[in-house]
Amino acid sequence: MDKIDNITAKIKGIKYKPFLCRKLDTFDFEKLAEALAKEATFILKINDKNQIALSWWVSAKRTRSYPYARVYDSLDFSGKKVTIIPIFKDEGKEGDRDFLQWDTISLMSLLGVYVIIAYYKEAEQSTRYENKITKQRFDIRYLKKEITKLLSYQSDALHWNISQIEKIGEIGKKALDCYQRISEVTGVEMHSRESAEKRISQLKKGKDAFMTLSRALAEKAQQRESVTIQPKEKLDGIKGTITITNYLGGNYYFTSDEVELHNNDIWLIDAKHTKADNLPSLGDIKDGLLKMMLFTNLVDVKMNGKNLNPVPILKLTTGKGFSVESLKDKQKEILETLKKEAKTNGFRILVNNDFFA
Repeated sequence: MDKIDNITAKIKGIKYKPFLCRKLDTFDFEKLAEALAKEATFILKINDKNQIALSWWVSAKRTRSYPYARVYDSLDFSGKKVTIIPIFKDEGKEGDRDFLQWDTISLMSLLGVYVIIAYYKEAEQSTRYENKITKQRFDIRYLKKEITKLLSYQSDALHWNISQIEKIGEIGKKALDCYQRISEVTGVEMHSRESAEKRISQLKKGKDAFMTLSRALAEKAQQRESVTIQPKEKLDGIKGTITITNYLGGNYYFTSDEVELHNNDIWLIDAKHTKADNLPSLGDIKDGLLKMMLFTNLVDVKMNGKNLNPVPILKLTTGKGFSVESLKDKQKEILETLKKEAKTNGFRILVNNDFFA
């Protein structure tokens, strides 16, 4: 097998029980800034009656700082699950600049996670790189205002998230103005304001324009990813692109690290690798589990018009000296919990070449 054509699938909703969510610390509403400085995911106690599980993304890009793992940790909470995502993050002219994409909003909507699109207000000049900024911090007053609004919001995550997109113009302008001030204070030049304004003006045209732009970018990224092997990935199979349509008509463009056909079964493999002789990091594993949430809920999976039975697999590869027996107790516990999660939700775990669940 040397070629996998684009795979299509549908998803009607997410049914999934997570087991590896870490125990979350609780912070009072007035300590929001402190909580964001200390924790990636936490419980925010608004008042005696209201609490939310809150996670935040360092960057709008889903491949940085394990944002999926941060969201995953909130999914066992029974109340509202909220994630804060910057509309874009500019690290300075010699750093990266990442913009929010519709597919991220769409995926969070599918998971029932409320998104607050935010912006960074303060930062410091990097001590390591003269032309980059670091320690970026959100506008806390803005976040508190949005969280307060969300408390009395009765509709589902999708409708809230669409209302956030409708405010993209004003949020984008606030972000640009803040970066201009940060540049003046730190002396670090940012990326072109004009090119950022163009991106934001395209997004500002509304949900449909935002979706179209983001889909085009996501498709390009998907095509790039399907032919690119990251240095830390250790793969045997062929990468495959999967276009998932949900009941809202939204498309998600994903890449499965490896795809294998076995008669009518199609193995959809998300691979996590470490060079060490133990399991990949918990952040990596949770990142893979968010993919499992999608893959275990796929229906009507097809390739070239042929119906296929999806078999989601989380593949963990390690250094040559790895053995389950030599794992520390904590790692054995993670593997056992992972097996329980796989069995409960209907995916398989492959450690190197051995199935563990």
